[in-house]
This record gives sequence, C-alpha cells and structure tokens, in this order.
Amino acid sequence: MNEKDLQHLSERADYLQTRRRFLTRTSAQLGMAAVASLLNDKGTLASEYQSHKGAMGALGRTHIPAKAKRVIYLFQSGGPSHIDLFDHKPRLQEENGKDLPPSIKGTQRVTLMTRSQTRFPCFGTPFKFSQHGKNGLWFSEIVSNMAGVADELCFLKGVHSEPINHDPAMTFMQTGRGVPGLPAMGSWIQYGLGSENKDLPAFVVMTSGVTQQPVLSRYYHSGFLPSKYQGVQFQSTGDPVLFLSNPEGVSHAHRGRLIESMNRLNKLKMQEIGDPEIQARIDSFEMAYQMQTSVPELTDISKEPQHILDMYGPEVTKQGTFAYQCLLARRLAERGVRFVQLFHAGWDQHGDLKGGITRQTRSADQPSAALISDLKMRGMLDDTLVIWGGEFGRTAYTQGSNGRDHHPRCFTLAMAGGGVKGGIEYGSTDEYGYNLADESQAVHVNDFHATILHLLGIDHRRLTYRFGGRDFRLTDVAGKVVHDVLA
Repeated sequence: MNEKDLQHLSERADYLQTRRRFLTRTSAQLGMAAVASLLNDKGTLASEYQSHKGAMGALGRTHIPAKAKRVIYLFQSGGPSHIDLFDHKPRLQEENGKDLPPSIKGTQRVTLMTRSQTRFPCFGTPFKFSQHGKNGLWFSEIVSNMAGVADELCFLKGVHSEPINHDPAMTFMQTGRGVPGLPAMGSWIQYGLGSENKDLPAFVVMTSGVTQQPVLSRYYHSGFLPSKYQGVQFQSTGDPVLFLSNPEGVSHAHRGRLIESMNRLNKLKMQEIGDPEIQARIDSFEMAYQMQTSVPELTDISKEPQHILDMYGPEVTKQGTFAYQCLLARRLAERGVRFVQLFHAGWDQHGDLKGGITRQTRSADQPSAALISDLKMRGMLDDTLVIWGGEFGRTAYTQGSNGRDHHPRCFTLAMAGGGVKGGIEYGSTDEYGYNLADESQAVHVNDFHATILHLLGIDHRRLTYRFGGRDFRLTDVAGKVVHDVLA
C-alpha cells in the first residue's frame, strides 16, 4: 500500500465518522484544552520538583526532591569475582589450598557444577591489592584505573541475592524477582518519571563482551507495562538501531508523511477501542522518525577532543566495544536519556580465573573510570548515578583447579555520583569473603532498587502498576532505602 492509498483510507475514515464518534472526539479535545490550561509554556506541569522536558511520567512529579536525574548502569554480566577485584581477603592467601572450614561453608546451596566436589579448597587471589583514596579503599591491581577514582566510589560490600544461577539471578537484578515477565528497572523508571528528550528513547540498552551467557531481551523488557516503556537496544554493528536508514529512493520527508498517514489511522482506531498498545505503536513510529536524525548525531564521536578519546582507551573508536559504549552513555546522558544500561558479558570464570578476569578488566576498567571522570569534569556526576556490578559474586573455594563458582550470598556493587557518598564502603564479608560479616549492613537486591529509586526522587512503595488484580512494584513486597550511603 503506497502513501496515496493510505491518505485515501484516512480521508474515507474521517468522512464516515458517526455522530457519536464525532461527539466523543470533540469532548476529548475540550478535555485536552482544559488540561492545557494547567500546563506551563513548555507543555509540562509547573511543579516544584518537575524537570521533565519530554513526555510526562505516571507520577507527574517526584515524591521527594531528586538527587539524580538519570542512571547509567554498567552491568557486568556473568558474576564478577568480588574477591579478585575489590574485597581484599588476606586470610584466603594464608590458607590457599586448605579446605574451607565447615563453619564457614555451612549448609549453603552450591551449584550442580561443584556439588560433586569432595573438597572445597580455599582459593587466594592471584592478584596484588593496594589501598587508594582518602579512606584507603582496597583495589586489585587489575582495576588500577577504577582505583584512580576511589574517592568517587561507594562500595556496597554486603549485597546478597537469592538465585544461584545466571538467568534467574540476572532476572532478579533487573526486575526485583527471579521469575520472567516482570518490567525491568529502566522500564519502571521511565514509566514513573517519563522522558527528558522527545527525540531519543528514555531507556537505552547496549551489549558488549564475550557472550558466555546470553543477554536476553526480557532483561530490559517492559513486562506488563505498556510496550512504550521497553528498553531500546543499540546494535553493536551497522546501524545503531535496526531499520534506522531509509530504503534507497525514500527520503526522510517521504518517510515522515507515510508515518503521519499511518498514525492518523491508528489514532482513529485508538479512539474506537481505547487499546493502549495502539498508542504505544503511534509513539514508537514517531520516535523512530525522530531517531533518524537524532541517532546519527549522537553516535558521531568525530568531534570529541582527542584527550577525551584517550581517557576511554584505545578501543573507544571501535563500535560495539565497552569503551565506545561508555562514551556513548555519556553522550546519551548529556541529551537527557533517563536510563542507560550497558551489559558487558564474559565474567563467568569457572576456569582460568586469572586469564579470564584479566581480559575482562582490560576492556572494562579504563572506560568505567573514564566515564566517571568525564561526567565529573562536565559537572554531570552530581545528578547522574553510575552503577557497576553483576548478578552475583564468586566462591572463595576453587571450582576444579583454577576457577570460581557462583556465589549470591555476598558480593560487591559500586555506585558513584547521583547523591551517594564517595570514597566509602558499606557492609562487609567474613575473612574468607564467603558470608556476610554484619547482617545489619546487608543489602538485599530489593534494598538496592529501593535506594536507586529514592535517589531519583521516588518512594519505591508508591511507584505501582495494577496488573492481574494486584499492585506490582519494582521492589515487590520488600525493600528498604540504605540511608547510610546517601550524601
């Protein structure tokens, strides 16, 4: 069907409007006129805490003054070993090769991969640790660049989860529960706060690294929320967004007229049956059209100063690398994108721990630190929350002879900017890095999510969506804000 056919159908549909439909449309327009009188000259609510320049969120305004406007989540998929990166455990070195004491191992679950082991030998890290920053935080030698921004980092060292395998653990970390079908955190945040940029998605996802474990689309899915809140994936090769380029012979203006005609038909159907998915389709068509001009400008890093490119490392100009995506995350944040999530895969070191984790940090350490420094230089770190971490940690004992198994009982996450204290650590593990040392400073995943929402000005108990007869929320029926880490 060509553009003329669509135009004809649209005009025909307009002509056939019934009296009832005409009155319905007229009353809706009068209602919109009434709403318009409540808006300021920029088309957004004039509210003390409202700062959105684009589409309004369901909340209308934040519950409390927000410290962060946006989130960049550097998700290290596969389970980075806290023991080899940030959680210094000399006792493991001293007892390397000896069996982990039964009093430490207890009766905790282990995976099928190590259940048949007759011994669980302590595995001291092969890397040197040293202290950095004003408060002497510990860092492994393989994260020396992150050590350089020690005073910006807030370490949560008592994080714990429930699932022990990748898929449910990834799902838990993204959605607040270990079962599929629920909205991701980025979708919840977009739903609540809306967008600050009408030309770019509010929730952008990028993937990089060695895909030992697949990064599934349901980790950034909108679940039962309307599909307009789905995370938009930027591709690692070719067009950043699928079908971004027009077919040969189709101009941008022609594409715009085509979309306008289709959306007129969609709006008629929307008025008839009120299906919110039709509105989501209308929004997606319009966003796709805007992205044809906004995304090429976004991804053109040719005008970035050389010293900025050097900060991010030698891979920054190669599309699809973690370094390139960290720079792109900063550019997205500059343009008001609400939630940017980078999935950096390859942290699943069941064997060859030393070689595998060294390769991972070689690609992740410098860009992660550069992003934090870059945001700070631009005055953006104060209202941008940067998060670094995976779905669980790794065991203090060896799997086989030189690997570590999954360990959700205690692991480390790092945050920077966005209203958190810098240069601190909250929570601790025992001498072996195997159990929580202080239950009073334990941080469950639901607590972690509640704290993120709090920094964005949201009371996690009040951001809800009714589905299937109950009010759902990101933190399910749990979660408490970790006030001790707030600046």
